[in-house]
Amino acid sequence: MTALPKVGTLMVDTSRRDRVGEFRGVAGVRWSLRPVTGGTEWEAEPRDVRPADSAERLHAETARANARSRGALL
Repeated sequence: MTALPKVGTLMVDTSRRDRVGEFRGVAGVRWSLRPVTGGTEWEAEPRDVRPADSAERLHAETARANARSRGALL
């Protein structure tokens, strides 16, 4: 069994073209992820999810900061 990341950890869903999202919790046997710039959560198989590397984290955090600067509700 894969250990659960902490809520808010940036993760990459390799089944969705390396989409980055925040880990939100468990939904049955799948993990729930949320886009870093807001929006609808999605579910992923734990085997398809890995922690974001430093470049992916930087890109996601920059996207989040840009969304906030535009007034997005995250």
